[in-house]
Amino acid sequence: MIYRICKEENYVRMNQLANRLNVRPSSSTKLVQKLSSIDLVNYKKYGLISLTKKGEEIGKFLYHRHNVIEKFLRLIGVKHNLLKDTELMEHYIKPRVLKNIEHLNYFFEDNSEVLEKYYDSLESIKK
Repeated sequence: MIYRICKEENYVRMNQLANRLNVRPSSSTKLVQKLSSIDLVNYKKYGLISLTKKGEEIGKFLYHRHNVIEKFLRLIGVKHNLLKDTELMEHYIKPRVLKNIEHLNYFFEDNSEVLEKYYDSLESIKK
């Protein structure tokens, strides 16, 4: 979440982070303090939060992983609980599997007729 907000504004305020995470400010403070202790964010008490270079690299990877998985789930027709399913998969997927899913996403983009056949076959199992 910090990466997403920093992409837009270059920094995050503690209350803003707590609101986006739907947690109390004290919970987001603990999270940020921990991230600061491992050099992923820059943070001073009551100050703005920004990502370190290391934090930005990790955030960029996590953001990319999320988008690849979400796109795949959309492509295969997942509509209900999309965010929950995406987040569950994020925690278990191996890098090679992620690369394969990303390749499959590109394949479907380049071969829309294959994707249409897949959607047709989905309709047949719904009946």
